[in-house]
Amino acid sequence: MQIQTPDWVKHAVFYQIFPDRFARTQQSRKFLLKNARWEDWNEIPTLQGYKGGDLWGVMEQLDYLQDLGINAIYFTPIFQSASNHRYHTHDYYQVDPLLGGNAAFMELLEAAHHRDIKVVLDGVFNHASRGFFCFHDILENGPHSPWLDWFKVEGWPLSAYDGNYPANYVGWDGNRALPEFNHENPEVREYIMQVAEHWLRLGIDGWRLDVPFCITAEGFWQEFRDRVKAANPEAYIVGEVWRDAREWLQGDQFDGVMNYLFTAPTIAFAAGDRVDLEQVQDRSYDPYPALFAPDYAQKMQELLKLYPWEIQLTQLNLLASHDTARLLSIAGGDPASVELSTLLLLTFPGAPSIYYGDEVGLPGKLDPDSRRGFPLEAHWNLEVLAYHRQLIAIRHQYRALRIGSYEVLYAEGTVYVFARCLDEEELIVAVNVGTEPAKVHFEVNSLKTQPKQHLYGSAEATWTDELTLSLPARSGSILA
Repeated sequence: MQIQTPDWVKHAVFYQIFPDRFARTQQSRKFLLKNARWEDWNEIPTLQGYKGGDLWGVMEQLDYLQDLGINAIYFTPIFQSASNHRYHTHDYYQVDPLLGGNAAFMELLEAAHHRDIKVVLDGVFNHASRGFFCFHDILENGPHSPWLDWFKVEGWPLSAYDGNYPANYVGWDGNRALPEFNHENPEVREYIMQVAEHWLRLGIDGWRLDVPFCITAEGFWQEFRDRVKAANPEAYIVGEVWRDAREWLQGDQFDGVMNYLFTAPTIAFAAGDRVDLEQVQDRSYDPYPALFAPDYAQKMQELLKLYPWEIQLTQLNLLASHDTARLLSIAGGDPASVELSTLLLLTFPGAPSIYYGDEVGLPGKLDPDSRRGFPLEAHWNLEVLAYHRQLIAIRHQYRALRIGSYEVLYAEGTVYVFARCLDEEELIVAVNVGTEPAKVHFEVNSLKTQPKQHLYGSAEATWTDELTLSLPARSGSILA
């Protein structure tokens, strides 16, 4: 079959926003809780506390995001819920009132689209919450409820809150707060399809799918794709799959996945033995042990062979998310590890995704610490912000960095060099993760012209019969 993916994703730089923590509106608005007792914005978050970020606040920061070079936003869940992360969905048709409700979202969507910024929402379709109207009816009426077959009830009585008794229904990952839908029920499938279509018709640009590998009903995701693409042929469908995702990336289900197969080796190469193992062990990805350049090259080449090229260009590449510790904390606070990883992220095929706050040097260990409030400007690391802006601008300037070929030119010791080429555009990206300067020589037969322009970094290059690169310690460069 011919694989078709949304063209705009190939040229997107995503920004992931956890709505409760990015921005709180500074305007006086008609709002449900003007005097709420929010947690202090700048304190370390707790598991259950709210800091009061809202969608109006996001809208007030669109100029900042546009200046950064962002042209797509991925929101973690925004629908009505009883948790700060909102993966416990109460109502799939209502944006949480604490975020401003449907009115705030539609205003934000219009403002984002006016700036040519796409908006992708998080679809939590494997499970709902104890407050979801169908499940609540079961809790109220037991075996008399008409909604019994919407969930996986195993016995009576249900114990939705008291852990001293069996839950007697299936909850995601054993969590009784997250009752799993019965996707074999055609009514459940139709409900989810209609939810997806509803928000697409209102103008969203795609869905990020939470734990889609848990939904194993035959044909579910194929139908989901058909229905989504019928509503908007350019809608982006991206799944949260941490490992080999070939099962979902054959062109009939998802356009891409959150590409942790890029994340893990990139951190292992750039940060090496600086990785704080407490922040990554028992996770679903492995940014350790440390990798040298040949190992990293092998993993990147294996990754690029894993999926069709059309899929590679619409993978969602990332260095951190709400499900991981932040990169700065994973790397033991080492700033060079963050810069080198960011350089590799923004020069790799696929759509890069920046987790809110990483671009200003926000640290954060595992949840809930990784979900801190976006820092006040006085606490921004302006050097980190500057190289994020520079690298994003370079990516937007050169199509070769977005859709060009990827060829490893050199990978020995601590030095990794590759080329991104498209028509007359030829860019060389060189990284030295070592603690000593490096000088390397190698033949380059695939490039047409020698590099003449330094776009980023301070490498020195000469080209006679060979290309010679002199790279400072712990540095990366882009040459054109």
